[in-house]
Amino acid sequence: MKKLAVIYHSAHGHTEHIATHVAHGAKSVSNTEVHLLKAEHFVNSPDELVKFDGYLLGSPTYLGGVSSQFKAFMDATGRLWRTQQLKGKLAAGFTVSSLPAGDKQSTLMSMFVFCMQHGMLWAGNPFLPEQHTGVPYEEAVNRLGSWSGLMAQAGHSTSAESFASGDIKTARMFGKNFAETLHRISCRTAETHLETLHDS
Repeated sequence: MKKLAVIYHSAHGHTEHIATHVAHGAKSVSNTEVHLLKAEHFVNSPDELVKFDGYLLGSPTYLGGVSSQFKAFMDATGRLWRTQQLKGKLAAGFTVSSLPAGDKQSTLMSMFVFCMQHGMLWAGNPFLPEQHTGVPYEEAVNRLGSWSGLMAQAGHSTSAESFASGDIKTARMFGKNFAETLHRISCRTAETHLETLHDS
């Protein structure tokens, strides 16, 4: 059983909506325990992160970066960085803004650098945009064309569910792919460990 945490901040419910679909996709992989948790939860208890095998990180994009609440979560992990307690764990990122671009790449890059400083491994969003195969744009997987992480567009509606169906489909596939990758890495690590023991 692998324990996975979907850690997010959401001011208006949009990022939370995507987070639930990411978690749903991850839960579809057998032997995966998925926890949907707000970033604020870890500000005063960052040590709880250690019990998870992987992290799916989500934040809205505000002025080209993560929200202040999500940044507070990142900053709270300082003592874990000093002891490299998150080294080798798998991570990925997702973000939401109201525009197709909205400088969401900057948000994903800040998450990536955060994870690299902790010595983590990074999983991207390995799906070709389906609109190039004739799927209607709003229904297409990875319609926004992001491979470094998951991007979703909330639109200007106040509804937390105002997403194109393609973004929802992508979120579920993103979560499923992450969980599958986590299991593959874990299996390979175990095989390597056994080979090392055998050789010694």
